[in-house]
Amino acid sequence: MAVDYAVIVVYLAGMLAMGWWGMRRAKSKSEFLVAGRRLGPWMYSGTMAAIVLGGASTIGGVGLGYQYGLSGAWMVFTIGLGLLALSVFFSARIARLKVYTVSEMLDLRYGGRAGLISGIVMWAYTLMLAVTSTIAYATIFDVLFDMNRTVAIILGGTIVVAYSTLGGMWSITLTDMVQFVVKTIGVLLLLLPIAVIKAGGFSEMKAKLPTEYFDPLGIGGETIFTYVLIYTFGMLIGQDIWQRVFTARSDRVARLGGTVAGTYCLVYAVAGAVIGTAAKVMYPKLPTADAAFATIVKDELPVGVRGLVLAAALAAVMSTSSGALIACATVANNDIWSRLKGAVTRGGNDAEHDEVKGNRAFILIMGIAVILIAIALNNVVEALTVAYNLLVGGLLVPILGGLLWRRGTAAGALAAVAVGGIAVIGLMAGYGILANEPVYYGLLASLAVYVIVSLATKPTDAAVLLAWRERLAGRGAEPEPVEPAGERVAG
Repeated sequence: MAVDYAVIVVYLAGMLAMGWWGMRRAKSKSEFLVAGRRLGPWMYSGTMAAIVLGGASTIGGVGLGYQYGLSGAWMVFTIGLGLLALSVFFSARIARLKVYTVSEMLDLRYGGRAGLISGIVMWAYTLMLAVTSTIAYATIFDVLFDMNRTVAIILGGTIVVAYSTLGGMWSITLTDMVQFVVKTIGVLLLLLPIAVIKAGGFSEMKAKLPTEYFDPLGIGGETIFTYVLIYTFGMLIGQDIWQRVFTARSDRVARLGGTVAGTYCLVYAVAGAVIGTAAKVMYPKLPTADAAFATIVKDELPVGVRGLVLAAALAAVMSTSSGALIACATVANNDIWSRLKGAVTRGGNDAEHDEVKGNRAFILIMGIAVILIAIALNNVVEALTVAYNLLVGGLLVPILGGLLWRRGTAAGALAAVAVGGIAVIGLMAGYGILANEPVYYGLLASLAVYVIVSLATKPTDAAVLLAWRERLAGRGAEPEPVEPAGERVAG
C-alpha cells in the first residue's frame, strides 16, 4: 500500500498548495466568493461537474448499482438532468443578475422582503450538505489507513476548511479542476473497464444476475419520480450550484459549460451503476451496498491504480464539501448576519478588503461547525433528506415563480416559504423522514399558497419589476472590480 499512500499524500498536499495559490488571487469580494466572475468554458464545466458529483454520486451511485443494477443510475442521472435544465433554461439569466446568493435574487425580484427567511432555509440546506459530505471522509480514510472515524473526519475536514478559507472560490475552483481530472481518470477510465473485465464482461454479468438488474426502470417509478423532484429540482435552486453559475465569464459560458457538465453527469451516472452491477457479480453477499465501491477498489485494482481511484473518491467528496462550505458561509454572512446587524459594507477597495476578511472568517467558523456536527451525527441519509425536503418544499416555488411569473408577489413568496417549510417538517414528523409524501405535499402546499396569496395581494411595484428586468438583461448591476492585465482566465 506504500505506493497508494504516496498517491494520496501527494494529492492532499496538492490541494493545500492550490489553496495557498488561490489566496494570492482573492483580493476582493468578487474574487473570493465567485472567482471574479471570469471562468471560461473549460474551467466552468470542470468545476460545475466536480461540485455536483460528490461522495453520494460516486460511492452511493456504485452502491445503488450493486443493489438495483443499471437502474441504480437514476439518482445521479436526475442530478445531471437538473444541471442540464438549469444550464439551458435559467443559467444565462442567473449569471446576468450579478448577485452572490439566491436570497439576493429574491430580494431583487420581490422588493427586498424575502431574503432573510429564505437565507435561513438555504443556510440549513448548505450546512447539512457540507456535514454529510464531511462524514464521507470517514469511509474513505478507513479504507486507506484503517483510521478512527473522528480522526478521519477531522483530517479530511481540516484540509477542505484550510484551502477554502485561504483562497475562497479561487482555491475551490483550482482544486475542483484537479478533482475533476482525478475523478475522470480514476472512475471512468480505470475503475469502469477494470470492473467490467473482472466481472467477466457484460455477457457474464447478464448470465449471473437476475433480469431486473438490466431493466432501466427496475428501481421503481415512484423512486425515479422522487429523485426527479428532489435532485432535478434541487439542482435548479441550490446556493452551492448558483454560486458556481455566478463564476461564469458570460451567460454563454454558463449555458454551454453547464450543458457539457450536465452531459458528463449522465455518463458518470451510467458508469457508477455498471461498476456496482459488476461488483454484485464478484461479491454477491456484501454486508451493505455502499461497501461495493471500497471492496472492489481494495481487492481488484493493482497497486498505484488503487491509490488513484481512492483519490478519485476523495476528490468527489472534497469537491462537494468545499462547494457546500463556501455556499453555507456566504449565506450565513451575506444573507443572515449582514441583515441582522443591519449593515452591508459597500464601496471601495478598503471595504472590499474588509469583506474578504469577513467572508474568510465565516468560512472558518462554518467549517469548524461542520466538522463538529459531522463527528456528532450518525444518520447521514436522514440529514440529507431533511435538507433537500426543506430546500425543495420551501424555496422551489418562490424562486422559479420569481423567474417565470410576473404576478408573483413578496407576500406570496414569504407565504410559500413559510407554509412549504412548515408542511414539510410536519409531514416528516407524521410520515417519517425518509417518506416521499412530505416533499410531495409540501411542494403542492407551497405552490397553492404562492398563487393564492400573490393574486390576493397588490402586484409588485412597477419600479421593482423594472429594476429586475434591467438586471435580467445584464444592465444595472454593481460594477465588478477591473481585473489586472494578464490575469484573465480563459478556462
